[in-house]
Amino acid sequence: MRHVFFLAYKLMVERKRQSIVSLMGVVVGFAAFVVMSSIMFGFQGYFIQQVVDIDAHVRIKAREEKRRYEGDIPTLVLGEEVQKKDRLIGWKELIERIRKDPEVEGVAPHLVSKGILRYGVREKPVTLIGIDPQLEEKASVLKRFLRGKGLEEMKKRKDVLIVGALVARDLGVAEGKKVILSVPEGSVSMVVVDIMDSGITNIDDSRVYISLSALQALLQRPGEVNELVVKLRDPSHAEKVARRWKSMTSYEVESWQKAYRNFLTIFRIQNIITYMIVVAILTVSAFGIFNIIMMTVLEKRKEIAILMAMGYSRREITLVFLLQGVLLGVGGVMIGSLLAFGLQEYLSSVKLDVEGLIRTKGFVLDRSSTFYLFGAGFSLLFCVVASFYPSYRAGKLNPVDIFRSG
Repeated sequence: MRHVFFLAYKLMVERKRQSIVSLMGVVVGFAAFVVMSSIMFGFQGYFIQQVVDIDAHVRIKAREEKRRYEGDIPTLVLGEEVQKKDRLIGWKELIERIRKDPEVEGVAPHLVSKGILRYGVREKPVTLIGIDPQLEEKASVLKRFLRGKGLEEMKKRKDVLIVGALVARDLGVAEGKKVILSVPEGSVSMVVVDIMDSGITNIDDSRVYISLSALQALLQRPGEVNELVVKLRDPSHAEKVARRWKSMTSYEVESWQKAYRNFLTIFRIQNIITYMIVVAILTVSAFGIFNIIMMTVLEKRKEIAILMAMGYSRREITLVFLLQGVLLGVGGVMIGSLLAFGLQEYLSSVKLDVEGLIRTKGFVLDRSSTFYLFGAGFSLLFCVVASFYPSYRAGKLNPVDIFRSG
């Protein structure tokens, strides 16, 4: 077997320039697969983790109902109009039923509304979320995203707010400052007690947390809530649990997967496009390998006939040329691994402010070794497939015909 490896190596070295070009194609394809997967899944994993942590795993809220208006009513547009009964009836009993589910870790009531926050001459529309600070600690990990001890202060005082990082930035407000909170029912002076920084732009740019009882009083809705947030022991079971609970209540039950399905769809499309690019790179390198081995077979027909006359079997001849593709693949994977690791190290050291769907101070990378394994598998597969037909042709050559043709 050693002589087969030797012949494959010698034939490949004879065409150094072409071999190096094909090798670099495999290197670039492998490194691109690893680095792009690392960036993509790092970004997606970070987004999903932050969303799962800051938001509810399962949310129970009032269902939108459609009512049809008919007749000659000048003040209404004929057709269907969406109306929402913005409160949950019997929510305390519903909480007790949910707590009995073994998959549930915590559940908390929310009162969600819209308002305007004003500081000096600046004002900003915000989403108000009334929370019970004690129950909220069990139903979410909001505390992990706070810069201070805002939940502890909210347990003691009702005139405090926890504002999103971008809300605070846009208003120019800091902890300890007084702001004016306005809703249609009136206005009230509140103190910013803490800043919430989740890293998710649309959340940090709109959310303001307030004591549930304080918001109920401000909105003149005593004892009312309009959603329940549930934390599960395993967030991946959220969709299954939501489907099971739909038969338990007439309210809308929404998992985090359903709430963020648009983003998850975008991620899937992003993955498909990225892998299409990587496959295109590997396909180009595979054509290079195919051309090299095919040209070698055509140029070395006489040498192949001599090897067969010396006693080499057709299987060994096929293996000689097939091994060229394998050697190029293995070499490309080894060099590509070093290149991919170096690029990951460089990207992880780059410091820049990224503010889009998420906010980070640099690239978020997933350094999983799985990408290297899958990349190696794909690269070797392309190399073997590219070298298979030329190797098959070499094994099928008839030495008698070659000698006769001179």
